[in-house]
Amino acid sequence: MSEILYLKLPKCVQVTDTTVTLGDVAKMECTDPHIVNKLKAMKIAKIPGGKQTRIVVSVMVIVKEIHALYPALEVTPLGEVDTVVELESDKHMHPVRQWLKVALICLILFFGSAFAIMSFNNDISIEQLFSGIYSQIMGKESGGFTPIEWTYSIGIFLGILVFYNHFGQKRVSKDPTPIEVEVRLYEDDINTTLIEGTNRRSEHLDLD
Repeated sequence: MSEILYLKLPKCVQVTDTTVTLGDVAKMECTDPHIVNKLKAMKIAKIPGGKQTRIVVSVMVIVKEIHALYPALEVTPLGEVDTVVELESDKHMHPVRQWLKVALICLILFFGSAFAIMSFNNDISIEQLFSGIYSQIMGKESGGFTPIEWTYSIGIFLGILVFYNHFGQKRVSKDPTPIEVEVRLYEDDINTTLIEGTNRRSEHLDLD
């Protein structure tokens, strides 16, 4: 009875070397640990480098390389059939430049959010709405800054904290934040586009 190798590929993986080994991209399980150890060091692709820092590796390429080494080994792929391999850059941004970038993003988010809230309030004429509510309840004209206005402002602040699930480095709950969810969806869309584009062009890289 031949050995069975279970091979699991993620959709995306980061590596630090242009030469990609099977151990870099896959998790493997086999009753013979010597097979797994040898396959972990097996080269399956090479990242060209330069501007091209991502490649797509097909499970068919991996199975082909495995069978070249172990012809009788039965390979059972699990997970993804294509994986995006990304070369992680070893260049670190200068601290001053990084702080400037963070400050710029914070300013854009602050003024952008403020403009969006003011535009929304102006569209629904919220000043007239609050003035009308205050007049009906209190029986007199609103002075412009009443409990309705400041409770509304506090409510917006608390709503933003609950929605984004963050206050500094503190989390309101253990759930992922909406930003984290959107970033993961964006990364998933990029990986799917890369894989589909590679499949259409039949450009899976082989170790030649």
